[in-house]
Amino acid sequence: MNIPSGMLVWLSVLVITCSFSASGFSVRQSSSLTPAQSAIEKQRQRLSATDAEERRDALMQLWAMHRVEASRVAVIGLTDSSPMVRAVAAKAILALGPDESVAALTPLLGDKDEFVRKEVAYALGQTKSRTATAALAQLLLNDKEDGVRAAAAVSLGEVGDENAVVTLANVLSGDGNGSTKKKSKGERNTFVLRAVARSLGQIKSRAAVPALITALTNEKFDDDIRREAARSLGVIGDPAAVPALRAATTSGDPYLAQTAFESLRKLNP
Repeated sequence: MNIPSGMLVWLSVLVITCSFSASGFSVRQSSSLTPAQSAIEKQRQRLSATDAEERRDALMQLWAMHRVEASRVAVIGLTDSSPMVRAVAAKAILALGPDESVAALTPLLGDKDEFVRKEVAYALGQTKSRTATAALAQLLLNDKEDGVRAAAAVSLGEVGDENAVVTLANVLSGDGNGSTKKKSKGERNTFVLRAVARSLGQIKSRAAVPALITALTNEKFDDDIRREAARSLGVIGDPAAVPALRAATTSGDPYLAQTAFESLRKLNP
């Protein structure tokens, strides 16, 4: 069928007009966003990239914004196929606020990747939310990896919930009764035990004093653990620790002796 030349010209004009209209709508839509919204939208689009490194970088950019809106977009990263991306997403969502962050992060404590579980544990500590205590305590007791258990111990100190004291004290004293494992020989990793001793001091509960004294006087423990126990006893400030601290001031390890002396001064200024 032959179309009159006049009709062809009219159709061409119509197509061009529609094209400009659509373009104008896109520009208007883009210009209606604030600079912050535009920046977030840019990173949201990058989260669909095939390159995991680009998705990781997008989450880093969202994290740096420290905005709730940015963290809501970053939640997408928690289910990413890349462990590296999931690990970064754990911190990128923290602007959501304590309770919402804990709810989003807790399922990842069962992630098959050790690094992801560790970063999620640290992120939960940064929330300072007591709603994370139970999950972190279970992670400390039951995870197979030393680094993950240490991260859980550190974060329990950051949260500062006194409800964690029994679990932490049991781990420090070698009591595995709180573990769900069938066989527990007690914690043996120095870094984990040191983190536990430090966290007990951060929580500042006198209920932790017996376990800390036991750790301080246990010469089989690494000196790093004993120093941390001495420091925590000084922070808690219970006079019951005075005899053990006084004895530790004569330790052959000069750093332990100095730490014990400084803690003793806090109790007996």
